[in-house]
Amino acid sequence: MKRLVQVWSGLSLAWQFVIAGGIGLLAVMLVVGLWVTSQIREGVMHNSATTTALYVDSVIAPLLPDLRKSRELDDTVKRALDETLGQGALGKRLVSFKLWRRDGLVLYSDDSALIGKTFAPNPNLVSAFAGNVVAEYNDLNDDPEAGEEKAVNAPLFEIYNPVREPWSGQVVAVSEFYEIADDFQETLNSALRWSWLVVAGATAASLALLSGIVFRGSRTIQTQRAALEAKVTELQAALAQNSSLRQRVQRASRRATAINERYLRRIGADLHDGPAQLVALAALRMDSPVLVDPATPKPRREAEIAGIHKTLGEAMREIRGICNGLVLPQIETQAVADNLRLAVAEHERRTDTKVLLTLPERLPELGTSEKISIYRFVQEGLNNAYRHGKGKGQQVRATMKGGKLLVEVQDTGPGFDPARSEGLGLAGLRERIESIGGQFETLSGPGGTRLVITLSVEEQP
Repeated sequence: MKRLVQVWSGLSLAWQFVIAGGIGLLAVMLVVGLWVTSQIREGVMHNSATTTALYVDSVIAPLLPDLRKSRELDDTVKRALDETLGQGALGKRLVSFKLWRRDGLVLYSDDSALIGKTFAPNPNLVSAFAGNVVAEYNDLNDDPEAGEEKAVNAPLFEIYNPVREPWSGQVVAVSEFYEIADDFQETLNSALRWSWLVVAGATAASLALLSGIVFRGSRTIQTQRAALEAKVTELQAALAQNSSLRQRVQRASRRATAINERYLRRIGADLHDGPAQLVALAALRMDSPVLVDPATPKPRREAEIAGIHKTLGEAMREIRGICNGLVLPQIETQAVADNLRLAVAEHERRTDTKVLLTLPERLPELGTSEKISIYRFVQEGLNNAYRHGKGKGQQVRATMKGGKLLVEVQDTGPGFDPARSEGLGLAGLRERIESIGGQFETLSGPGGTRLVITLSVEEQP
């Protein structure tokens, strides 16, 4: 039973319906078929009995006397009945004939041994005296007066027909006769066969129609389930990706905070070691005896003042250099290609070197964050190429590949080990690029260094 339950649970809903529905419809078919065949049997039997009874009544009734007054039939009537029942179409159809009185007396029979005998009225005889035509098919086992009928090797039709008084319509006798039922058997079998075929065909058509609907619905459900599972899988993948991105952003944010602190310390160190020292030196020279002593010769005083001006000028130049590294030009409103040209031009102007710039015919329009990241990437990459690669073979290339924007900065300098010597600038660039969903790659070796960023392209107005 457990195995059957497991097998049943493993079937699809459509097959469960086909099996359960098939069993149910088969049961209904058997019930309906048995009821229909019984109705057909009764109807065919009744119609055949009525037809034969009318025929017999039309032939026999005129020969009978007034049975209400006669207690028995005279010899003339018996001979007439013998002659009528023994010849013609009626003689060929009938196997035996009896004429019953209400009290169970046999008034006439083609078997003379039964005439004058009394039998207990059976239910069929009682029903016939009540005015009903009663018919039974081939059932002689419970009939005590059936003798020669049982010896006939053929299907028989037993009919009880009430004999009515012509002027009053009262039943005065009952004629019982057995008819050879070869035609009836063939007709009945054909009717039963066709009825079962119709019921079975209707049941099979109903099961096929319902199964077709259920299988179609099952396929629709399976298709929708597969689509839903695919959507759930995509959603889970998207959730996992979002979780990974969120974690990356959180890590990038923490690292960016640390890098900003390092930037601030470096700016503070640059200001302290550069402009602050020069300003302090100028302040000290302002208090020098050369300027304080009125007796100092004028040429020497002017030379001291010129030295102070030179020191302050150097301090201003260093402050402007630091500010130029912190302040961006107006790149938000410019196209990506123009920003790349601007970054290359600024580097060439500051370093007096040449950079090979390669751009495609068209670059997508990106957002402000992407533009700033690309500008800083090119700026830092070219600065590293100049400081560490001596400015040899400097190149900037932008390409589109598979819906992604690739920007490369490379040189042919001595290279370095990216795993051990990624400086503050490259670390800050990596965090900046990854924070906007991009990828940062550093490739370096004896033949030079190559920095590559990859950004997913989502054009913005």
